[in-house]
Amino acid sequence: MSFLYPILIAFLLVFISELGDKTQLLVLSFSSKIKASTILIGVALGSFFSHGVAILFGSSIGLLNNNFIHDLLEIITFISFIVFGIFSFLPQKEERENSKKDNFIMKLSKLGIGYILIIAFSIAVGELGDKTFLASIGLGISYPNQKLFLIVGAILGMVISDLLAIIFGKLLTKKIPESLMQKLSGLLFIVFGVIGFINFIF
Repeated sequence: MSFLYPILIAFLLVFISELGDKTQLLVLSFSSKIKASTILIGVALGSFFSHGVAILFGSSIGLLNNNFIHDLLEIITFISFIVFGIFSFLPQKEERENSKKDNFIMKLSKLGIGYILIIAFSIAVGELGDKTFLASIGLGISYPNQKLFLIVGAILGMVISDLLAIIFGKLLTKKIPESLMQKLSGLLFIVFGVIGFINFIF
């Protein structure tokens, strides 16, 4: 049953971080045009190539035999979790960046390729450098022997958060303010960072 913890921690981290995020807005834009199953397959595929690769990369670093490097990376990971969490409570200016990504996605949607590939590619590219992507690297470093379960949890978190977007549609983004989602996500990052420090020390 030890595999449940890495699945749960990856699921919660990704699920809460993605609520009200650009991925859900992408899903909403496609939900009126194509089947939900097609969208979710694209989400799962894109999640694997973003969070999955991040977790595998982190795990390869975490498996290094040098204890000093491993401990240092864990400390950096926990600090980054807390820093990400604190930044989530600060006002952010992402309108220009988001508009560029939205224009890029709109151009992709006009190309003659399958929607699954469009969604998968958009998510994979959109998540690069995102706080959830960096957190996935941190999870891989912290749990290098549980990478498969971390990937499963991350993919489930993305798929279920976007399934909610499909089911509730625009009601989700209207009733749950983006600022609230950012604060919940930030709080979760801080909690994981503090728990990581406690486990590291004791």
